[in-house]
Amino acid sequence: MTVDSNNVLINFNDIYRTYYMGAEVINALNGVSLEIRKNEYISIMGPSGSGKSTLMNIIGCLDTPTAGVYQFESQVVCDLTGDSIVKMNDNELAKIRNKKIGFVFQTFNLLPRATALQNVELPLIYAGIPKSERREKAMYSLEKVGLLDRATHKPSELSGGQRQRVAIARALVNSPSIILADEPTGNLDSETSKEIMEFLDELHSQNNTVILVTHEPDIAKHAARVIQILDGKIDSDIRKADLVN
Repeated sequence: MTVDSNNVLINFNDIYRTYYMGAEVINALNGVSLEIRKNEYISIMGPSGSGKSTLMNIIGCLDTPTAGVYQFESQVVCDLTGDSIVKMNDNELAKIRNKKIGFVFQTFNLLPRATALQNVELPLIYAGIPKSERREKAMYSLEKVGLLDRATHKPSELSGGQRQRVAIARALVNSPSIILADEPTGNLDSETSKEIMEFLDELHSQNNTVILVTHEPDIAKHAARVIQILDGKIDSDIRKADLVN
């Protein structure tokens, strides 16, 4: 199948991430090559220590590879091949994280003393958006997740599911290229988990690119493509369409 290069969002080419613990060398990622297209719905799975969290951190520009090439929307984030080394600096990486990637974490990562509205506004503050504009955008984002009536509530006044929806509203507020969700239902009961996954499914149906990092098969099956990581390598990469065909 021929893929339109303009539709490629992320491209990994032979990515390594090596850590050193004394004399021991740990290859958290060991030669990963991967292409992610716009509007895909992907689950990244693997047991503890498999490298899935390292893969997520590099996709999210929270960490950088030791070797290989990473391109995001055709921009070279890093090229560590040959003699010519190209790496984005910390400010450039922060700009991608803020404007291009919406993070949803297992622990919600909300400021406990801030209201729901103030938590959603945070990425807009970092982006330098004027107060009146960011308030309007944050309110709209809360409305999209059905929490406009909870705008003035602090996290302690919200249920777990509501907190995660605030986190999703914050992830959406800058209209990112990717929603990157790390164990998004890990701290939720089964019924609330179902609601959050239905919401993420709906976001994907609205042409958002969604990447889930999970160890739970029931969560992973929501995605149209499941990537299994094992010992720092891609063990399998299966699209539901491939199973049908």
